[in-house]
Parts: sequence; C-alpha cells; structure tokens
Amino acid sequence: MKALYISSIETFSGKTAFCLGIARRLQADGYHVGYLKPLSTQPHQVGGRILDEDAEFVRQTLGLTEPPEALAPVVLTPALLESKLKGELERDFAAEIFAAFSLVSQNKDIVLLEGGASLRDGYAVGLSTPTVARIFSAHALVIVRWRGEIHLVDDALAAHLRLGDTLLGAVLNSVPEAGWHFATAIARPFLESRRLPVLGVLPQEKWLAAISVGELADVLDGEFLARPDKRDTLVETLTVGAMTVESALPRFRRQLNKAVITGGDRTDLQSAALETSTRALILTGNLRPSPVVVKRAEEMGVAVILVAHNTMETIEAIERVFGKTRLGQAEKLERFEALLEQHFDFKRLYEALEL
Repeated sequence: MKALYISSIETFSGKTAFCLGIARRLQADGYHVGYLKPLSTQPHQVGGRILDEDAEFVRQTLGLTEPPEALAPVVLTPALLESKLKGELERDFAAEIFAAFSLVSQNKDIVLLEGGASLRDGYAVGLSTPTVARIFSAHALVIVRWRGEIHLVDDALAAHLRLGDTLLGAVLNSVPEAGWHFATAIARPFLESRRLPVLGVLPQEKWLAAISVGELADVLDGEFLARPDKRDTLVETLTVGAMTVESALPRFRRQLNKAVITGGDRTDLQSAALETSTRALILTGNLRPSPVVVKRAEEMGVAVILVAHNTMETIEAIERVFGKTRLGQAEKLERFEALLEQHFDFKRLYEALEL
C-alpha cells in the first residue's frame, strides 16, 4: 500500500483539488483509493460536531465509506490548541492519526494524505507535514501556487529543503499567461537541474476560482429575496456599486458572470446591474430593495441576497474565501480533471510511486 502526501507552501494553493483530481484518475485506472487529512485547521461545525470543512465533500466525491470524522481525525480549534499548549489535553494526536490511517487504508492500494493550510502548519502539536510524511513513509507532492517569478522558484526550493528525501516532486499551479514562459522554459528546467522533479505546470483558470451564489450567501449569512434556486450558479468576478450609474455601467458591461455588491437603497445601480451579465445582487446594510427590482431579478434569473453587514464588511468577508478553488460543482471538478490530463505527468507520478 502506497501513501502520497499532498501539501503546499501557502493556503489556497489547490491541495483539495489535486487530491480529488489525482484520486479520481487513480480510481479510473482501477486503483482502490483512500483519503486522510491528518491535521485540519479549518474547523466546521455540523450538528454539534467539529469536522473539517472539506471532508464530507471528499468522501462523497470519491465514494468513500468512512465517516467524515475518520477522514480528518485532528481538527484544531483555538480552544484545542490552547489546551494542548498548556499541557491540559491528554489526547495523543499521533495515536489518533495512526488509528485513522489504519481505518482508511484498509483494502486500499494508495492513500492520499492532504496537508494542512501550509508547510508551516502542525509544528506546535507535533504534526508538521515532514513529520507526518515520515511517520507513514509517504512520498510528498508539493503544490506551488504562482506568486511571481522569484517566489515560484524560492517556494519550490524551500519545500525541497523542508521535505528532503520524502519529496517526490512539485507542481507549479495557477500560472498566469504572462508568467507561462518563465514557469515552463526557465523555472521548470532550473528546478529539475536541482533534482526537484516538476510533474506539472498548470495555467491559471479564473473559472476554477469562481464561487457559487450559495457559498456567498452562506459566508455572508444572507437572506435570499429572489431566485434561491440559483445557489449553484458560479460567480467569477465581484464589483462594488458605490458610484453613479454613468460611471458604473461601463464596468458592469465589461465584467461577465459577476456579483454586484451595493446598498439595498441603490435602486439605480441595482437596475443597471440587471441589464448586464450579473449572477447575483448582494444588498448590504439590511436595506430591502424596491419590489420592482426583486420582480425584475426574478424574471432575469438573478439571485438577490440581503445581508446585514455594511459594504466594507461584506467585501472583507468575501475576500476571505474568494479565489479558493472549491470544487463543489461537478462541472468545476470535471474542468480541473481535464487540466490535469493536459498538464500533469501521471505516468511519471505512477513510476515514482511504483504503481
């Protein structure tokens, strides 16, 4: 049985997406695949239980039978961390992840381990990525998200230094068109010359970073005033309507598949947005819009979400999640799998894992 630990230098680099994409390819090739997130720093409360926010989605997508809590055995909350650091907690985290690994690896050919938010995570509780990778004799694959030319190379080399001989290779992810030549023709051969295999270079796809209307409503604790059936509709861009209609219209027309954030009393901007490619109106300040606007939105198939926050608070809340590659929609996962097929070297991965 093999183990592959997928980690990253920083948050929102695409670890869950890669776990799912690689796992689905392995399953299609006839392998029995397990999944484990040894340490989660993304607590999500469901029915009084603290779970990892992605575990249930991964479980359903891969058709796994283990419960979500078994897939993410240690979910670190601030209170749990404090107890651990004070020496008040008697839980043996290492024993817990061993037990979980034993469960999820039964009758499996390979288990994909998903790292925490970044390579910095886990040291305080003895569950750093290098430590866990060595505990399970796992190969590591690091996802390096584009942050500019120098960061791309330095991040990859830093991961190589941190993970040492457990590092199987790197993937350069979300590379914009302007950086494609540098990533493929300069960075990749340089890293290969430093004995760091680069198994793929994936282009930036803004559509993959889109967020659904339902996710926006959940993040903002918003109330649907129109078209709640549009929860799965994807929003690719955000724009703030805080100016005159004359200055807003050119921007509204340029941006496709957008959500417009504006005050609930700005009927003029709301009406203008509805005449362009708008997926959702997010109305701030708990100010209910004109019934005419709501009726027009219903007719146009545009969701209207009322939130209590002011505009600045709304923007800050959205910025915390926007851009994270969430694959909650089948079409997004299928597109990501297509990207992997085109830009990721599965043959090289299989050879390195001796599959």
